[in-house]
Order: sequence, then structure tokens, then C-alpha cells
Amino acid sequence: MSDLALFGTSADPPSLGHRALLAGLANHYPEVRTWASDNPFKQHGASLMVRAALLQAVVDGLANPRLRLAQELSSPRALDTLERAAQLWPGSRLVFVLGSDLLPQIQTWYAVEAILSRCRLAVVPRHGWPLQAAQLDGLRQRGGELEILPLEIPATASSLIRLHPDPELVPEELWPMLREQNLYGFRSCEPSQAPPARPNPLRHRPVR
Repeated sequence: MSDLALFGTSADPPSLGHRALLAGLANHYPEVRTWASDNPFKQHGASLMVRAALLQAVVDGLANPRLRLAQELSSPRALDTLERAAQLWPGSRLVFVLGSDLLPQIQTWYAVEAILSRCRLAVVPRHGWPLQAAQLDGLRQRGGELEILPLEIPATASSLIRLHPDPELVPEELWPMLREQNLYGFRSCEPSQAPPARPNPLRHRPVR
């Protein structure tokens, strides 16, 4: 039985941090599945379909056979995602990946004990969100199995990109779609800010 890492994200939009995390997970685990999701605690800047297409472009750009988009896992509830993953990959040990910024929140998630019983939590440290022993111990006391991933993730945040679109904070493979569809205000960025022109991997995948 091998580990299957599961990483859901709002991808609103995907940042260089998302790309680095996915690359790190694919180097650490034999199989990784990612998906775009609606976060019930947030208002999103683009539709779920658009965000899934952006995340697919990041996955395609990494071109790692261990990593795949599994949009069918998307759900506002982690428990639903874990139950679907268990049905799709019954021979795998599920590893649910989350950033350290979510540790204060996870205790309030729906059916947290059921979540902890169905997977191992893999926590990725994020800049500005240091690990708190009390939070980790609290999850362990509720039956959780935890591991801390030794990954160095750039200090980029989708919320900042939505406020101030900056081409240096998003993967280059997203630029054609961001500019052509005027997502997150990127069409208004100065041409000098843009990376060198590249083929658009989504040109034949129109998003409505």
C-alpha cells in the first residue's frame, strides 16, 4: 500500500507557491492528486471552472507523471473529498496536505474526527504562520496522525495577487490565459512586466 498525497486549493489564482508545493509533493510522494475547490470561508475572484483550468496548466507545466489534476475530488468539505478518494484508490494510504495557516481552522471543520480517522495530515510550513505545538498536539489528541513536510515554499499569496496583479508571482504558463481572458486584472499590466511570450497551453481549451 503506497501513499497518495491529496492537495486541494482555491487556486485563485495559482501562484509560484502553489507550483513549488506541487513540485515538492511530486518529489516526496509516489502519487499526488490536486484540484481546485470552493472555500466556504472565502469569496473567489474567478469561477471554479476557470480556476481548475489554471491549475491544470500548472500541472501540465510541471510534467511530472506522479502529479495529476483530479477535479472530481473537489468539495467544500474535506470529508467528502476523502470519501471519494477512498473509493477511487482503495489500495492507497491517503495523505491530506494543508498549509500551516489552516491549523488554527481545522479544529472547526465539519466532522473533524472522521477526517482525522481517514487520512494522515501532512503540514507544509508557510511564511508568517509558524507551527504551534499546541495546535499539533490538539489534533493528535483527537486521533490525528501528522507529519511536517520539509518543503521551502515561496512567500506568495493568491490574495495579494488579486489585489495587486504581479506577473512575477504567478507561473509563466498561466500568462496567456490571464492576459487573453483578462483574469484578475492582468490585461492591464504593463507589457514590460510580462515574461517572454510562450505558446498558450489553453488556447484550444476555451473557458466559458
